[in-house]
Amino acid sequence: MAQIVESSRITGVKFVQLQPFGDERGRFMETFRKDWFPERSWEIIQTNRSDSRAGVLRGLHYHFRQVDYWYVPHGRIRVGLADLRRNSPTFGASEVIELGDHNECGVLIPPGVAHGFYALTDATLTYLVDNYYDGSDEFGVAWDDPTLAVPWGAPEPILSGRDRVNPRLADILAEHRP
Repeated sequence: MAQIVESSRITGVKFVQLQPFGDERGRFMETFRKDWFPERSWEIIQTNRSDSRAGVLRGLHYHFRQVDYWYVPHGRIRVGLADLRRNSPTFGASEVIELGDHNECGVLIPPGVAHGFYALTDATLTYLVDNYYDGSDEFGVAWDDPTLAVPWGAPEPILSGRDRVNPRLADILAEHRP
């Protein structure tokens, strides 16, 4: 059975330590169960897959109306999280966790928590969301914002054009802040 632990740094973020079962044929592992998160009325609407080569940094992104659940079936990534929810007791807190090879873990990311990842190796990220993609609920904040101080350990990451110009938290208009 998976072990679920709430982040000690960001309220509402949950880490799921997964339990693989293996033998000489290979292995099996449950990567998501609705009943792991009884506080949520989960209806998985969409699943996504992101493939990245080593050195790519994606994010930071956030939503007002979408929960994400991430799992890395291949490779290794460093997940960066930052609490942008003004009414949260952990507002402004950031955290980094490595997922993938040698850390079979899933992560539940609530609305208002900015999230991104740095690919330490070529990696595949799968994620479940509870809403269909909606560009009007897709926002970004600078990956290297000094106020958030996410400890990426990524001196010169490969960024998309969009992520390269995400604004700093101080420059985000009030209506685009959770």
